[in-house]
Amino acid sequence: MKIPVVNAMKNEVSKKELPRQFAEEFRPDIIKRVVIAIQGKKRQRYGAFPMAGKQSSAVVSRRRRDYRGSYGLGISRVPRKIMSSRGTRMNWVGAFAPGMVGGRRAHPPKAEKSFDLKVNKKERRKAIRSALAATMDKNIVMQRGHLVPENFPFIIESQIENMEKTNEIFRALKAWGLENEYARNSEKKVRAGRGKSRGRRYKMNRGMLLVVSKDCGLYRRCSNLPGVEIEIVSNLNAEMLAPGTYPGRLTLFTEAAIDRLANENLFTDEFRAAAEGQSAPAKPGEKTEARKAEKADMPAKAKRLVAKTGTKKSASRKAGE
Repeated sequence: MKIPVVNAMKNEVSKKELPRQFAEEFRPDIIKRVVIAIQGKKRQRYGAFPMAGKQSSAVVSRRRRDYRGSYGLGISRVPRKIMSSRGTRMNWVGAFAPGMVGGRRAHPPKAEKSFDLKVNKKERRKAIRSALAATMDKNIVMQRGHLVPENFPFIIESQIENMEKTNEIFRALKAWGLENEYARNSEKKVRAGRGKSRGRRYKMNRGMLLVVSKDCGLYRRCSNLPGVEIEIVSNLNAEMLAPGTYPGRLTLFTEAAIDRLANENLFTDEFRAAAEGQSAPAKPGEKTEARKAEKADMPAKAKRLVAKTGTKKSASRKAGE
């Protein structure tokens, strides 16, 4: 799939073929699972004090006695603490039980609970590739609420990474037809519900994402633009491309970022093998042919030992003795 490359004035410079990461099957179920796992790792464990509501001297007596007995008095048999007494008559109030004032909670949050969710490495990389593919689908991006121009999707020229002024970036956004999208994300709204009194009074939309190839001037200047986020291509994850588990975020890639995706095979099995100093996974049939060629170079004694022991290392050692 070829898409146009535009400069800061929205003039088409060339066309560029998208790498294979953008050809991944759209799997919103995998994207949602990976995003929830990322959000779970950010959560801080919390829990109630284990002895909360249990530090009173309240007891419940099951004895059929006059002193501190509750039978025959027309009261419930819940734990009570004595405030004062006169003879066998007690001035007591309920405590300790979950239904009592100052009592414990029935099922409080526990600090030992873990919010981590295990996700396989291949599943995580597949989610990123699927989210990348969704960013190039105009219908999916519009369903998420973004106001995209008519010529979307497009790639922006690599020279934009060298911009040093925020005003230049803002003029480029207007030239690309993203003025309405910028205004939509700049609006600050008052949150509905109790979150207003818990430090979350205002909320803003998650706006567009600019993906660059390296730490550059554009990476530093976009911090002054509300609703505009910027990230290096190697640091992308599923949550950045699908905030709130909803894929299709309006994402603009620079030409250098696309080249780095293709050249370094980011978010693929080949990239993992290269990072660990291993060779790329063999294609079907390559491993068999390599083994045949290696076996043909072995001496006859070593071949017999391989057939006998089943291990090439011990056979080569014994053959050399």
